[in-house]
Amino acid sequence: MVRQSDWFMAALRAARAQGLRDWCIGAGAVRNLVWDHLHGHATPSALSDIDLAYFDLDDLSAARDRALQARLCSLAPGLPWEVTNQAGVHLWFEAYFGHAVAPLCSLEQAVASWPEFATAVGVSLADDDCLHVIAPHGLDDLFAMRIRRNPTRVSEATYRQRIAQKRYRERWPRVLIE
Repeated sequence: MVRQSDWFMAALRAARAQGLRDWCIGAGAVRNLVWDHLHGHATPSALSDIDLAYFDLDDLSAARDRALQARLCSLAPGLPWEVTNQAGVHLWFEAYFGHAVAPLCSLEQAVASWPEFATAVGVSLADDDCLHVIAPHGLDDLFAMRIRRNPTRVSEATYRQRIAQKRYRERWPRVLIE
């Protein structure tokens, strides 16, 4: 599915061009790609953003994320980029979500903390064009089109808000929400 998607491959190439050591495109971008395919949608569902997640303890500044995002917008205009260094999430998480979290140790640990198991998946493109998938909770929920709360960082209230906001069943009627 990834290789057959022009927009996803363009996003992966643009992300790879940033020269980051440990990165992936994940969450909604992967979910939408898979669920659109499983529903037979010829036109990709609109994305609120394409999450480029990376892990770099050497520079936790928001300025770096903004600079990377600006470069990505130049390389792949028209794609709604959102760039986040997962090594620095603990610095702003409480102000945004209302509760503190411990620092993360790796990109894999970050992906494992994303809100739903179906969206806790990331894909990167190696220099030799091999795809690498990060799926700490597996791919079963993604391919079963099942939404379940990942309790690692997401409260029940936040999960319910996300379900209401995302309106999954309007886009993908066969989605199962637990």
